[in-house]
Amino acid sequence: MSKTGKVISGIGGVVLLVIVALVVFITTFDWNRLKPTINDKVSAELQRPFAIRGDLGVDWQRKKEEGGWRAWVPWPYIHAQDIVLGNPENIPGDRMVSLQRVELSIAPLALLHKEVLIPRIWLQRPDARLQRLANGENNWTFNLAGGGQDDQSAASDWSVNIHDIVFDRGQIAFKDATLKADFQATIDPLGKPLPFSQVTGKKEEGQVITPDYVFGWQVKGKYNGEPLSGSGKIGGMLSLQNAGLPFPLQADIRSGATRVAVAGTLTDPLNLGGLDLQLKFSGDSLGNLYGLTGVLLPNTPPYATDGHLTARLHEKGGAVYRYQNFSGKIGDSDIHGDLRYVASRPRPSLSGNVLSKQLRFADLAPLIGADSNAAKAGRGEKTRQPADKALPVATFATQSWGVMNADVKFTAKRIEHGDALPLSDLYTHLRLENGVILLDPLRFGVAGGNLNSTVRLDGSKQPMRGRMDMHARNFQLKKLLPNVESMKRSLGELNGDAKLTGSGNSVAALLGSSSGDLRLLVNDGMISRSLMEILGLNVGNYLVAQIFGDDEVGINCAAADVGIRSGVAAPRLFVFDTENAIINITGNANFASERLDLSIDPESKGMRVLTLRSPLYVKGTFKHPDAGVKAGPLIARGAAAVALGVVVTPAAALLALMSPSDGADSNQCGQVLKQMKKKK
Repeated sequence: MSKTGKVISGIGGVVLLVIVALVVFITTFDWNRLKPTINDKVSAELQRPFAIRGDLGVDWQRKKEEGGWRAWVPWPYIHAQDIVLGNPENIPGDRMVSLQRVELSIAPLALLHKEVLIPRIWLQRPDARLQRLANGENNWTFNLAGGGQDDQSAASDWSVNIHDIVFDRGQIAFKDATLKADFQATIDPLGKPLPFSQVTGKKEEGQVITPDYVFGWQVKGKYNGEPLSGSGKIGGMLSLQNAGLPFPLQADIRSGATRVAVAGTLTDPLNLGGLDLQLKFSGDSLGNLYGLTGVLLPNTPPYATDGHLTARLHEKGGAVYRYQNFSGKIGDSDIHGDLRYVASRPRPSLSGNVLSKQLRFADLAPLIGADSNAAKAGRGEKTRQPADKALPVATFATQSWGVMNADVKFTAKRIEHGDALPLSDLYTHLRLENGVILLDPLRFGVAGGNLNSTVRLDGSKQPMRGRMDMHARNFQLKKLLPNVESMKRSLGELNGDAKLTGSGNSVAALLGSSSGDLRLLVNDGMISRSLMEILGLNVGNYLVAQIFGDDEVGINCAAADVGIRSGVAAPRLFVFDTENAIINITGNANFASERLDLSIDPESKGMRVLTLRSPLYVKGTFKHPDAGVKAGPLIARGAAAVALGVVVTPAAALLALMSPSDGADSNQCGQVLKQMKKKK
């Protein structure tokens, strides 16, 4: 062998010896000796305690599936046991994440191209404890020690590529003082991935295909102070890292009687970029959703709805949520529409349109606390309506009105109602701003006419201030009382105005402190005992019998001008002009105490009124009125206490209720009021 050959052989032998020595060193090296260095380096970089407390090792294995000469290249398989990552100093507790064991393999040939290629990471028994304090500080935000701008500007030539992350059962505990959340979640592999379309029932179209569901989960605890439990499915861990890939999510969550079910996708899940979900929710009352969602909704009967929820969570003015094309039921009423919720500051806002094709009027009762005690108990409300009170005492939750703004339009095309309240349709535009609710307009179709109102409730004041301006026009008597045979022949109408202001946190309190005016005009009607029986007015039945006997009597004109001061309503004028008599009503009705003190003085127009002996009274309460004949001398025939022709000012005010189309010949109220106005 030549000298050159000997040199080459010598160098080759040395290189081979070095390689063999290196292999022997790597395969026999005790990697646990590196744990202190690794622990210190990672702890310093993450600025929180980190420790590999168990065994750290490297095994070398060939991957036969690589094929060819690559199958002879050994791959390092790294494992570490009992890993703990602690909390930063400002967060209580000794750990944030713990793992029983971590295993991963690294493709050695990829290192030649400055790529750390990890085909799969195995995690055994991961346990995470996430916390956020009342001041907003949390333990999942990392401030890296080397995270300055100078370090970031020096981009590394190396890249990390992870193909898959798998784990067995994982645990997550979540505590958030700002959300009043405290729950625990368990995550398990499904065993076999489920296609997205199989769970949602939707066929996917387009180039981007949603990944399969990989894990199932269960949760139990509290959110926003309310009990919470649920289950669902999510996609794989790698889907979380791809911002351009939709992340599949399915959940069915319950809190008391409230149930929320979603199925769809998250966009950029690690940064909560957006949502695209089919959302169903149901429960005893929409008002109960405030504790779970922070969205202020009114108290309602039991509800269920289904719609499409999308969200853009990083908008400049706050996250934007849209609940579109939803439909469902509230009580026995259907609802449809689109709503938009913006998590803006200083308060979020809700806007949109809601439509009911057929509204059951009784389903509106919870809005003013006028529903039954049984219904309130079903919704978990503590306020009960006293048995001796007629006006609703349930208080408005004004303390929550300031948490958000609203601008919502509601339309009911058809109203299902009882015979005593012939409503046909409803439209209102609700605005809530800075704790003030404005319903303008609040419009009902009633008996062929319209009831137009403006209602303002100022919940920013304590007690609440209320103002109502109401106008009733062209209520047709034959439609107002459709079951009264005699009214079917009537061509008369009812018109009226009411303006009231008051303070108090319930309907009863508002009326009990109210001041304002009420004016009412009815022409060409009919009154009888049978009418009172149909209306269920026992006291009215008694009064009609006392004044008219059993006959039907035509009403030429009924006029009322009532002044209301500090909750006490006293008529300036309250007169019925009938075929047989002129009936004058005086006294008062006290809305605060719900007591009546009325005198009814009829003046006979002829000999037909045979049963009349003395003036009548109505006393008692709104709930239990009492009527009778006043004790005292008989009324002299033809000497009425108050006659229509002596009242001037109320007559002038009531003339404004006459429709311009009403002729003097067709409306007897017009003739009577004009005569009254002329007499001074």
